[in-house]
Amino acid sequence: MTPPIRVLIVDDSATMRSLLTAVLRRDPAIEVVGHAADPLEARQKIKALNPDVVTLDIEMPNMNGLDFLDKIMRLRPMPVIMVSSLTGRDAAATLAALEIGAFDCIAKASFSDEGAFDALLATVKAAARARIRPPAAAAAAADRRAPAPAAGGAFAPDGRVVAIGASTGGVEALVTILSQFPANCPPTVITQHMPPVFTKSFAERLNRICRPQVSEAVDGAPLVPGQVYLAPGGVAHLEVAGGTTLRCRLRAGDPVSGHRPSVDVLFASVARAAGARAVGAILTGMGRDGAEGLLALRRAGAATLGQDEATSLVYGMPRAAFEAGAVERQLPLARIAGHILALTRLHSNGANHVVRTTS
Repeated sequence: MTPPIRVLIVDDSATMRSLLTAVLRRDPAIEVVGHAADPLEARQKIKALNPDVVTLDIEMPNMNGLDFLDKIMRLRPMPVIMVSSLTGRDAAATLAALEIGAFDCIAKASFSDEGAFDALLATVKAAARARIRPPAAAAAAADRRAPAPAAGGAFAPDGRVVAIGASTGGVEALVTILSQFPANCPPTVITQHMPPVFTKSFAERLNRICRPQVSEAVDGAPLVPGQVYLAPGGVAHLEVAGGTTLRCRLRAGDPVSGHRPSVDVLFASVARAAGARAVGAILTGMGRDGAEGLLALRRAGAATLGQDEATSLVYGMPRAAFEAGAVERQLPLARIAGHILALTRLHSNGANHVVRTTS
């Protein structure tokens, strides 16, 4: 028999500790082995109990959750799920936590929805299976901001649009990719599964650290070089509409593939609007959202990429897309940006560059 997943709950609120305990105990595959009211107590509990997964609040006495997470990831990397309030300040801190190496974030406010309990259980199980790596060193972070690879001279976009989908682990993955994009990168649309308040903070964070202009997508925004558009969380699906100029379209609707915004919806719209004049990339994440949409892109003649298993925090979405035949080429995370730029680079003779690949 497989032993249960051992979880330590760290939160200064006794009410929240009780709620999380009650939810996790619904699943016999999960065992709550302890509680801690602050990081100092949590440090001792981690040593004594050796949990498989830790849930961690942001604001706590004696040491905030962000500082404690940094210590965990440097000294004893393990799966940590941030349980945060849906406020602007907490959103920025939670995004920083995801960059440090937290597995995922859960909004406290979502626990008013019964469906959020199932999501928490699934997240804990996925976290226990995840490949947790130490945070990138300062040198690696500097490398991410090195000049974007563009063999043969300065980068010039060839008119293609880039569509990217990601979920769990996507914050770090997107920072890695977009930090390598030049200021005049191909127009890029992204659906990242994330609570509503977090996407605005994430877009602002990316805009500060990356060369292109990054913003939450707004309905009707034209897709132009140097612009990256992030789907707003929770409120609508991001699509690309055709015409003389491709534009962002925000469409209300039910969740698709379990999500709103949905990667499948984004990819399918790009397949219709741009066809072979597109590049699609699917990154780390739980579930299979994006697999069918990426297949539609490939069938329309677009180049399609998938993050490989070794570098995915969760090899769920990329696996589903690969097994569906949607992925033309799998690549480690560090090589995806360079490959996108090679596919979308205009050569000096004005001809579109086509990169021939094999899986």
